[in-house]
Amino acid sequence: MAPALAWLTALMVVPCALVLTLAFFRRGIYGGIEYTVTLENFGLVFDPLYARIFLKSAYIAGTATGIAVIIGYAAAYAIAAAPRRLQPVFLFFAVLPFWSNYLIRTYAWIVLLNREGLITQLLRWVGYTGEPPSMLYTEGAVIAGLVYNYLPFVILACYAPLSRLNPELGEASRDLGASSVTTFRRIILPLTVPGIAAGAVFVFVLSIGNFVTPALLGGGRFQMIGNLVYDQFLTVNDWPFGAALAIALIAVMLLVLMAQSQFADRAAGRTIEARGGADG
Repeated sequence: MAPALAWLTALMVVPCALVLTLAFFRRGIYGGIEYTVTLENFGLVFDPLYARIFLKSAYIAGTATGIAVIIGYAAAYAIAAAPRRLQPVFLFFAVLPFWSNYLIRTYAWIVLLNREGLITQLLRWVGYTGEPPSMLYTEGAVIAGLVYNYLPFVILACYAPLSRLNPELGEASRDLGASSVTTFRRIILPLTVPGIAAGAVFVFVLSIGNFVTPALLGGGRFQMIGNLVYDQFLTVNDWPFGAALAIALIAVMLLVLMAQSQFADRAAGRTIEARGGADG
C-alpha cells in the first residue's frame, strides 16, 4: 500500500494541509499574504452575503441531483431490464459523452440554448413566431448543464445494484398478488437505495463546487461557491479568504460523504437482515 499512500499524501493530503494553513493568514494590503495568524477568514465565511452563496449553491446542486437521480435511475432500470446482450451497448452510449472534453460538452449547451440556437430554430420550424424564450444565462441553464454532465455517474451507480437483483424476487412478489408498483416500491427500490445514494452524492459533490458551468451557462449573473473561490484566488487576490472558503466547501463535501456512507451501511444491514429472515 505504500505507493498508493504516498501518492494520496503527496497529491491530496499535502495540498489540503497547505490550503488549510493558508486560511489562517491575512491578505496583504496590496494583495499577497501577510503571515499574521488570524481566524477572521473563517468568520467571513459565515457572513450573510457568503452564506447566501453557499445556500444558493446547495440549492442548485440539490436540484440538479434530484433531476439526475430521477432520469438516471429510470435509464438504469431500462438498461437492466433490456436483454443481456444489449446492455453493454446501452451502457456504452450512456458514458459516450465522457469521451469529449467537459468544456466542449458545456459549450454545446450554449449552441442549444442561445436565442439563435437549435431550440429556437425548432420552435420557429413548428410555427412559433413570438419572442424567443430566454434560456441561456439562467439558473435553469446551469442546472441543465450540471445534470447533463454528471448524469452518467448516476446511471452507472444505479445500474450496478439493479443488474444484480434476483429476478425471482419480482416473480415471487407478483405470485403473491402484489402489483408492479408495489413490487417496485417494496422490493426493487429498497434493494437499490445504496446505488441511488452513491449516484446522488457523486452529482451533489461535483455540482456544489463546480465553477465552469455557472460561468459559461450562467453568464456571471449569479455566483456559486466554486466561482467565489476562483475569484478570490485569481481576481481579488485574497488567497487566505479563498482558502477558508475552499476548506468550508471541503468540509461540506466530507459531511455529505460521511452521511452517504452511514446511510449505505444501514441499508446494507437491513438488506442482510431481510435476506437472513427469508432464508430462515
